[in-house]
Amino acid sequence: MTNTPINPVAAPAAMTSSTADDSTTAVNSSHTAASTSASGSRTNAPAAAPVGPDDVTRSLTLPDDLAPVALLGARDEVLRAVERGFPDVSVHVRGATVTVTGPAARVDVVIVLLSELIDIARTGTPLTADAVDRAIGLLDTSARPAEILTDEVLTTHGRSIRPKSLGQKAYTDAIENSTITFGIGPAGTGKTYLAMAKAVDALARKQVSRIILTRPAVEAGENLGFLPGTLTDKIDPYLRPLYDALHDMLDAEALPQLLAAGTIEVAPLAYMRGRTLNDAFIILDEAQNTSPEQMKMFLTRLGFGSKMVITGDISQIDLPGGRPSGLRVVRRILDGLEDITFCELTAADVVRHRLVGQIVDAYARYDAAHADTAGADPATRRGGPRRRTPSEFRDRNRP
Repeated sequence: MTNTPINPVAAPAAMTSSTADDSTTAVNSSHTAASTSASGSRTNAPAAAPVGPDDVTRSLTLPDDLAPVALLGARDEVLRAVERGFPDVSVHVRGATVTVTGPAARVDVVIVLLSELIDIARTGTPLTADAVDRAIGLLDTSARPAEILTDEVLTTHGRSIRPKSLGQKAYTDAIENSTITFGIGPAGTGKTYLAMAKAVDALARKQVSRIILTRPAVEAGENLGFLPGTLTDKIDPYLRPLYDALHDMLDAEALPQLLAAGTIEVAPLAYMRGRTLNDAFIILDEAQNTSPEQMKMFLTRLGFGSKMVITGDISQIDLPGGRPSGLRVVRRILDGLEDITFCELTAADVVRHRLVGQIVDAYARYDAAHADTAGADPATRRGGPRRRTPSEFRDRNRP
């Protein structure tokens, strides 16, 4: 294998405890200076809308090393996102002092949220309205947003790839700590993208000597017919999502060199048969479209010094003829084995457009409501009408 250089460098270490302690000290000291009043009077805050008789006011002083714009965002988009998340709370900023007024329990949550956002901003992580929405969701699960949203998986092209939800953080941790990890969840949850980022990071750190990416060549509900061109031309459409992720994480000049040298290999699942894959990071994508036999074949390719990640969405199985999915079967077989982790991602982990999560939820509700009626359709039970084989097409067209 040639030693072709790669551009991404290993992700920097996570925020040190001393940084976290400094931020906590700054926040705690501001809490000491905060004023609380049942009558709604406030300290260091401009006049605002009337408050209820049971409302309280607390103020938070920003650390000296944090510019207010780093917390508030461009055109105060972060502040606006906080207000949207807590419409019953009033937030005002004057200089380095943030004043929060509203029901005591809600004010306490906003103070914690702002403290977490301060910790995130002090690490250099840019804050956005989306980050605020995710931080609010994480607080609802009793998780610390600063521990999750600042966990860098890979730094590339001047930006960092990080988990954006509790499920994604558990997934990346499982990849780090387990030899075989299954990432199961709907579209948009970052299953493949985060696995690719971990693979590129492992290659950059020289933990592995190559990356192998594979997926079954199964048509997603369409009949593509007989594709023209070379073998590479025929299989590239099935593997295009993997190439897209690689282009996001590697320089355009480096990727062709790594592919030519075999440092990165992208191939259909059928090409894995008979191989032993040592010292490699191996990703099987779209695993819901494997048969149980293909899944067994793939898993037994594991060699010494290697790591495997298998991703798939069991709600989008495209196997013909109602064949069982290897991804469904494998959990019943391997669940509980040491060094193998199954991670379930949900609509809460979707990181695409906000509508994607709502679409996933809507389809899940529809499928659940129509499960019984779908079972009454013979074509549905069989997985759809049987498709003609190439030999049947040839026989039909013979004179």
